[in-house]
Amino acid sequence: MNPGVATPVHIPIDSPEGRVHLAGDLVLSADNPAIVVFAHGSGSSRLSPRNQRVARLLQEGGLGTLLFDLLTADEEAVDMRTAQLRFDIRFLAMRLVAATDWLRAQPETQDHRLGYFGASTGAAAALIAAVERPKAVGAVVSRGGRPDLAAPVLGEVKAPTLLIVGGADRPVIPLNEEAYARLRCEKRLEIVPGASHLFEEPGTLDKVAGLALRWFKDHLVVPAPGGQAGF
Repeated sequence: MNPGVATPVHIPIDSPEGRVHLAGDLVLSADNPAIVVFAHGSGSSRLSPRNQRVARLLQEGGLGTLLFDLLTADEEAVDMRTAQLRFDIRFLAMRLVAATDWLRAQPETQDHRLGYFGASTGAAAALIAAVERPKAVGAVVSRGGRPDLAAPVLGEVKAPTLLIVGGADRPVIPLNEEAYARLRCEKRLEIVPGASHLFEEPGTLDKVAGLALRWFKDHLVVPAPGGQAGF
């Protein structure tokens, strides 16, 4: 794999129907052994333009990224008709756990520090997966997330967690405030003024990316000798 270049990957997943593969795009950093794994929201995929934008900005900031589909093509087709999988948070979390285990098993990434960036329902999946793999996950960021859907395990989250919510996303703000109160880890709640749920307003998504980059730098990157982070 060439640092800075997106490499298509296929992550093997064991399911009741047998082994399936989830499509993904992995970018490694030339400077730092840290990878941010993205968990997209309901009805979305690794091609989400918002997550793609955030991933590019994280890459420019010196971090590796993995964007991957939480569902296979067949599962996505079923979900488009029934919506039965997009809110099965435990199911989605286990897909994220499987991707984490896959990264830890690859020679090129087994020593990388991992963080999760979850959007919408993907944020709840990320928090559950962080509880499942506490030694592997060094930080979590939620964008317009539904951390309340992970309510039973919020008190068990060890990874430092940043919740980012749009100031105009009024139904979701109290859900994040309630989840924030339940968290017992290092935590922060940031409200981006004027932003709606999808952060479509000019400059708001870049604000999200900047907040996320700083959070991941602070918690995933081991300081170099002399106390300076490896950037």
